[in-house]
This record gives sequence, C-alpha cells and structure tokens, in this order.
Amino acid sequence: MVESGSSSGRALRTSINARLAEDLEETREQLAATTEILALLAASSTPADVFTAIVERARGLCFADVAQIHLVHGDVFALAMSAGLTPEYEAFSANAPIQRDRTTLVGRVSLDRTTQQIADVLADPEYDQPERQQRAGFRSILGAPMLVDDEVVGVLSVWRARVAPFDDRVCELLTAFAAQGALAIRNVQLLQSLETRSAELGRRVDQLEALAEVGEAVSSSLDADEVLTTIVTTAVELSGTDGGSLMEYDEDSELFSVRTAFGTSPHVLDALRGSRIHIRETLVGRACLAREPIQVEDLAAVERDPHLSVLHAAGWRSVVAVPMVRAGRVVGALVVRRKQPGRFSEETCEILSAFASQSAIALTNARLYQQLERQSRELAEASRHKSEFLASMSHELRTPLNAVIGFSEVLLERMFGDLNARQEDYLRDILGSGRHLLDLLNDVLDLSKVEAGQMELTPTRFSAEAAVSYALSMVRERALSHRIALDVEVSPGLGQIWADELRFKQVLLNLLSNAVKFTPDGGRVGVTVRAAGDEVEVTVTDTGVGIAPADQERIFDSFQQGGLVNRSIEGTGLGLTLTRRIVELHGGRVWLTSRLGHGSTFSFTIPQDPTRATEGAGAGSDASDAGAPAGVSSAPAGGRGSADNRPAVVIVEDDANSAELLSLHLDAAGMRPVSVRSGEDGLATVRALRPAAVILDIRLPGMDGWDVLAALKGDPDTAAIPVVVVSVIHERGKGFALGASDYLVKPVAREGLLGALRRLVPLPAERVGRVAVCLDDDRSALELVRLTLEPAGWTVHTCTQAAEAYAAIQSVHPSVVLVDLLMPQIDGFAVIDTLRSDPQTASLPIVVLTAKSLTAQDRRLLEGRIAFVTSKNAMDLGLLAERLAQVPATAAMGETG
Repeated sequence: MVESGSSSGRALRTSINARLAEDLEETREQLAATTEILALLAASSTPADVFTAIVERARGLCFADVAQIHLVHGDVFALAMSAGLTPEYEAFSANAPIQRDRTTLVGRVSLDRTTQQIADVLADPEYDQPERQQRAGFRSILGAPMLVDDEVVGVLSVWRARVAPFDDRVCELLTAFAAQGALAIRNVQLLQSLETRSAELGRRVDQLEALAEVGEAVSSSLDADEVLTTIVTTAVELSGTDGGSLMEYDEDSELFSVRTAFGTSPHVLDALRGSRIHIRETLVGRACLAREPIQVEDLAAVERDPHLSVLHAAGWRSVVAVPMVRAGRVVGALVVRRKQPGRFSEETCEILSAFASQSAIALTNARLYQQLERQSRELAEASRHKSEFLASMSHELRTPLNAVIGFSEVLLERMFGDLNARQEDYLRDILGSGRHLLDLLNDVLDLSKVEAGQMELTPTRFSAEAAVSYALSMVRERALSHRIALDVEVSPGLGQIWADELRFKQVLLNLLSNAVKFTPDGGRVGVTVRAAGDEVEVTVTDTGVGIAPADQERIFDSFQQGGLVNRSIEGTGLGLTLTRRIVELHGGRVWLTSRLGHGSTFSFTIPQDPTRATEGAGAGSDASDAGAPAGVSSAPAGGRGSADNRPAVVIVEDDANSAELLSLHLDAAGMRPVSVRSGEDGLATVRALRPAAVILDIRLPGMDGWDVLAALKGDPDTAAIPVVVVSVIHERGKGFALGASDYLVKPVAREGLLGALRRLVPLPAERVGRVAVCLDDDRSALELVRLTLEPAGWTVHTCTQAAEAYAAIQSVHPSVVLVDLLMPQIDGFAVIDTLRSDPQTASLPIVVLTAKSLTAQDRRLLEGRIAFVTSKNAMDLGLLAERLAQVPATAAMGETG
C-alpha cells in the first residue's frame, strides 16, 4: 500500500508539473508575441507590419483557424489584414464590407465597445450572415475592439470552424492584441498630424485645449445654461477680450435674447435683456444674415443700434458678433467685446467661429432635450389617460357582459322552458358574440396594462403538467370536432415551475388556440415542456398553413395576423402581442420557426429561480388552492328558522342581474343563495347566518368589498368562512393578501364559480364516485363526454354498440345511462324500451344526448321515461356535469322501483 501511495503521488506531481510546464510555455509565447509587436511599434513600423504580426500571433496563440482585422471605412468595416483566409473568401470580403449592426460579431463589438464572442453562430438568434458563414464555415467567433481616443477604429477577430468557445485567457489575450493594433493606428494618426500641423501646433495648442473643454461640456451635459456659460467664458479668455454674451434667436419674433454673459455687470446684463435686438435692425442680426462675423473697431465712431447703445453707455469700445448657425438655421449669436478700441484679428474671429459652432450644437441640443421632455410628459399623460379609459370601459362593460353571457347559457340549457330552433340560433349568436367581445376586452385591458407598466406578475410554484392539461382541456373540444390530434410531452422530473401561473396558462392557451385554429382538419398539434438550463422551454408545434417569412415578425404586432389567414376565423390580433409581452415580463423570450404549407413552431422560455422552482417539486400542490382556510365547517347553515336546510351562501352584490345569475348557479348546485346589496348588510348577514361560503363583489355602495373582506377576516367568529371575490376589478394579489379564498374576474362562467366553491366546500348536488355508461356511435362525442365528466368525479364507460352498452350496464351498475337517439344499427328509443322493460334496469336514470330536433311525438315517447334531454349541438359541458349530479341515485339493480 505504501508503494501504491508513493506511485500515485509521483504520478500526480508529474501531471501537475506537466500542466505547469504547458502554462509556462504558453506564457512565454504570449510574452514573445507582445514583445515582438511592441518592438515593431517602437521602431515606427508601418501599420501593415504590425497588423501582420498581430493576426499571425493571434491565430496561433488563440488556437484559431483564422484571425483578421477590420478597420472603419465610413459607415462600414473593411478587411485590412488576415491570417488563414482563403483567397476566394478574401476576394468576397473585399466586395462585402461589414455593416455596423448586430447581425455580425464585428458590428456588435463596435456598437458595444467590448470584447465578446458568439459560441455558435448557427444558434445565435441575432446573427444573420448566412452567406459569410457558408463560404467560410466558421462556428465559434471572438472579437475585440480597437479603440483610439475612446472611439472604435477597428475590430480584431478570430474564429474556429467548429463549435469550441474561447476561454477567458484567450479573450484577455485578444483584447491585449487589439490594444496594440489600436496603438499602431494611433501612431500613424499622430505622425500625420505632426507632418501637417507641426508649423502651427504651438500657436493653436491653447485654442485646441479650449475647444476640447467646450466639446466635452457639450457632450457631457444637458444643462444648456451650464454649457453656454462655459463656452462664452472660454471664448472671452481665449480671445483676450474683456467680456462677452451669448444670445438665443426666436424665429417667430425675429428677436435675439441674451441667454448668458461673462465679464458683464448685473445692471448692464439687465439692460441688454431689456433691449430690442431684431435680426434686421442690429449688428448681431446683420452678422447672422451674412453668416459671417462682423466687428466694430470703435463704438464711438459708428451709428449704434439698441444693443450697441447699451454697450457703449457701459464703457465698451469694440465688439465682434459671430453667428450661431445649425443645419442652415440661425439659432443665436456669440458676442465678445473689449474696453479699448481696435480690430479683432482673423485668428480670433476663426476661433470665435469655432466656439459659435459649439454653441449652436449646445443650444440645439438644449432645445431638443426640452422638447423631448415636454413630449415625454405629454405622452406619459396620454398613456395614463388611455389606460384609465380602457380600464374604466372594460370594468363598465364586464357587468352587462356577465348578464349577457350568463343568461344566454341559462336559456340555452332550457332551465325556464323549451326554445324553438330560431330562438336557439339567435341565443347562440348572442352567446358567441358576448364571449368574443369578452376576449377582446380582456386582451385590450391586458395590453394597456403592459404598455402602462402596470401589469404585475405574481409568481408561484405550480405543476407544469397540470398547467398543460388545463390549456389542452380548453382546446380539446375544437380539436376533436376537426379531427386534430393533440400530443403532449412534459419532461419526466420537471416537477413544479416558478412563474405567474395565470399568465403562464394564458400564454400557453394563446399558442395552443392559434395552433388548433389554423391547422386543417386531420392535422396534429403538439406541446412540449422541458428544462433548458436555468429556464423552462415550452414549444407548441402544428401542421397548419405556416407563416410567410415576411409575416413572421409582424404577427407579434398588435391587431396583426398572418398574410394567408382565413379572415373568417375570429381573433383580436392581440394574442401573440400579449404572449411576447408577458414572456418578456418574466425575463424570457419568444421565437417562431415556420414554412408555408409545413406548419409552425412557437417556442418560449421562462427563467427559473432555482431555489423556488425546485422547492417542494413533485408535491402536487397547486397555487390556485393558496389561501383556502383550513377547518371550514360543511354543516348546513340554512336550518336556523328556515324550511330550506341547504347550506347557505351569502352573495354580496349590488347588481341585480349579477346576483340573480349567481343565485341560479348556486341553486342548481344544491346551495341556498342569500343575496344582499350592500357591504354593511352583507357583514350583518354573514354574522347572523354563519354561511358555508361568501361571494363578494368589490364595487359596492358605501362600505366597499375590501372593507367587508377585512372585517370578516378580522373577526374570529367569521374568519374561517371562505370568501370568493367575484368582481370586475383586477386585484388578485390584494384579494389574497386580505384573506380571500379565491378571486374570480367577471364575467364568471358557471363552471368557474362552482369550481372555486368545490375546492372550498362540498356541493350537495354533486355525488363523488358516480358511474355513467354512454352509448353513441360518434367517438368524438363520447370523448367529449368522458373528458367533461371524469374531472367531476365520474367514472365513464363509453360504448358504440348497444350490446356493448347492455353488457357494461350489467357489469358496472351505473348511476346513469346517456343514450344517443340517432345511431345506424339501433336507435335510442329501442335502447330506452329495452332498459325500461328489464326489471334489472327499469329504475335506472336515462339521459338522452342527441343532435336530433325532437318532435312532439318524440317528446311524448320519452315523457316519464328519462331524466332529461340535452342537445349535442348546444350542450354546455359544464352544465351537463351539474345536471347529472342532480339526477337522483338509481335504485339497486334488481328492484323495479
């Protein structure tokens, strides 16, 4: 064992020594390369010599296939030097300069001014140079900026023909080489400057420094007064004069006003500001109209305008006015003056003209900035008013829409009598239009919230599989009716994810709805959810019509659809816009790949907080259950002095239509609705009845719903009573924070309301564990019934043949049988006759599920023999589950009843 340990130690030391030797050799090579390039720089070598050394050394030391230098030429980058390029690609590159944008690495480096790389150009969503990549074959690329005076003058880049990202050491090395290349360019610039300006350098140095100071002030500050004061002060000092002022010109009045001054007493400045300095009546005006400086050597010897009169009275003797012109328009004038008479030299006038140009830029920038600030304020105000208007209109429209949709559903289910065919058609039009208008309202309100920065996310942990199942259930009926197969794949072990569950489902449902909507009959739609590093990636694929390349970005804009979309398909055109905005609010991204005639694939990612996303993974909890009070009693509350012993539910709602609609749904579910119209009455009723649950609106006269909720949860006697908020106000977070058990936004569908109550209290009209046998030759109809009843606790046995149904009834002893009347082998009337003639099934409840329009004779044949009839063409699947739950339990098999 000792020998083995010694051998392992020697091997380890040998390995370490080998790595150290490698590192040492690399460091020596880098040092040698740097020394060589610096020696070339010190020897005043040409840039070509330096560039050649740089690309050859960079290629070798970076283990790259190619190294190249691109230099700025106007608005593009041109290849200046390379190592490893083929002659063919060099010829191509000479005729294809690189633009300064983000579609290339060179463009990105120049814009961001930082060293950066693309690990794989084929996987980078912004990289868009397919011809370059195909010609050269590069995959991993790295670039560093060549900076001169903080300006990018070139880019040094290397690439590899395989996917092999460059490490930090290589990045640092390339950055150092780029700096050396920049030094070579800088040296050339300095030499050229020395050759052309050596004779006047000494004479101009002070002027250049002053102009640099002014330029820095112009570029670094948006405070116009600060910049202009710096300009006029420097101009006076540099020209050797005694004072000066800077004037701003107003085109509407054609007058100049003194903006700032130097070397001028306050009373003189006040007098100048009070003078009428017109462009056609003054020396300053003449200089601006002539677009050149005009001077007066002795104010005492000339006729003086109002401006010059003030100066002469204050003891000034000579003056020069220099126009400030920007983009061909007069913006002001720079004036300097002396206490002694005399002429201003040409050199002074030149430098003052340079200062005037700087002043014009500063003044223009100040005006633009002020205009931008004003417009920003106006836009912000307009956006606020728009958001308030949309929110207000949306809230006001939701209440009547709630009644339109809810009562249409009730009437279609014939809860108050039969309908003729025309009445049913009209009601369906009303219901469909109401739901479409609701979708539009929801989308517009959501978009206005995003644009106003008011959409807040409420991240929770929830099951990805459950969210996908929910979205699929929303599109399954339409998919089945068009024979569209739905595929789903959720990666095993994904568990729970961290996001805003409501918005996540909204995004997924938007994409699935579009996929089903635009996929022809018999196609396929698939959804895949998987972990991708620190993100969850969701992909929705269809075999639909596809989207043209020209439309693939446009469809994400508001109110846009693809160019080949069937315009008869309803849609707001906001779904994809909201999808992108919601995903971006999460910090994710959305992208599309599509080909006309071959379908589309929409993908999006949601970044994950690892501490949140994995916490409790697989526990099966659902964020929608959060906030439900524990230990809620299910004892009936309606027995206090009332013959109605059903559990009471107090409805606090001031809108009569909404209250009636809620009462209808509760009554059908076996609850006793108790309606009150104010917050004060609601609080008193809850304390008196101690109901099984409370349904609470927020917008109430007097005491609003927030106060009622706070009072209920603050009272030990009522704190445990579940409260479901039903309101047009989108404040889910606030509702849960105050103790609401659930929060629903109007209009509320029947299944949504009862689903919320079902999670909180038992519904008497529902019996868990009931069994149904469904006989229908239409497999799609059977699938819809199964998908509807199973989530409500039913076990459903589907049959397409009568003999199969009879056998199932004898085997499973169902609670109810659902029978279609129109079948090719045997009609439903014969099945009902058979069941009613057999003592074993004579008392078995039967529900007719049919697309047949029943005649008076049909109804006579069915009267007294079935529980009820519902139309397959018009059925509300949520109501079907509720109505079946109210059918009395069947007598034991074998009893005649």
